[in-house]
Amino acid sequence: MAIKSMKDADFKDTDTLDQLMLEKHGVLFTTIDKLLNWGRSNSVWPLTFATSCCGIEMMAAGAPRHDFARFGVEVYRASPRQADVVVVAGTIVNKMAPVLKRLYDQMADPKYVIAMGACAVSGGPFFYNSYHVVKGVDHLLPVDVYIPGCPPRPEALLYGIMQLQRKIQRETIVNKYQKPEEVMKNYDFENPLPE
Repeated sequence: MAIKSMKDADFKDTDTLDQLMLEKHGVLFTTIDKLLNWGRSNSVWPLTFATSCCGIEMMAAGAPRHDFARFGVEVYRASPRQADVVVVAGTIVNKMAPVLKRLYDQMADPKYVIAMGACAVSGGPFFYNSYHVVKGVDHLLPVDVYIPGCPPRPEALLYGIMQLQRKIQRETIVNKYQKPEEVMKNYDFENPLPE
């Protein structure tokens, strides 16, 4: 049960979501899911993919004033093989799209994507109509959490990470590794530049 696919009226408190999971999957799977998801949601290892000014706010979120380590997010990883969430912050140009896709493919399952800032969410306020800019990361990868802003504040990134943790806690063994493949068909990786 993914949070982003639920209607706003169905998105209730955590106890209601727990009851829905229990009714759907039974006691054994729900108990195992809770234990595994508690560990996974409290040890998020991010991979940074900062291409512009949102990267500065991402660094500020890891600094002592905001300290995202208290929420279970540790130091940004330099290798996609050590990360389970990629934070895309900034403008993604067509030449950079295959690199981002390759990094995503190198991450182990289950993997998550956070789109941070207006450029990552929709192409940005300055370059939106440019021929060389991807109109949002969701044209390349299945995005789990959107963080709007130009640039968003560090508190917004912390809130987005907490929403991702809540989503991880609601996953089940059945739907943990399912990602929409239609997203991957939206972009031409063989010819990233327009004709």
